[in-house]
Amino acid sequence: MSAMAQLVTRVDDELAQAMDALVASGRFESRSEIVRVGVTELLDRVRRGDVGRQILDGYRRIPETDEELTDARVASVALIAEEPW
Repeated sequence: MSAMAQLVTRVDDELAQAMDALVASGRFESRSEIVRVGVTELLDRVRRGDVGRQILDGYRRIPETDEELTDARVASVALIAEEPW
């Protein structure tokens, strides 16, 4: 198991009460777990946003050709047609 840093922070009473309610409901084991989950999800959202911006920048630098867009449309229609709905 890797080493874990200890972080200490302060939150207002309303936020602490909301966290305590989540713990009392059994959705989380502790306030610490809530903070870990929240920070993990925030960092993932930021990372995904960064990747999305990089992808968008790439398409702006080198736009798709008409042929590539047509191929993508054809492939999308075929995938939808295969769905069992």
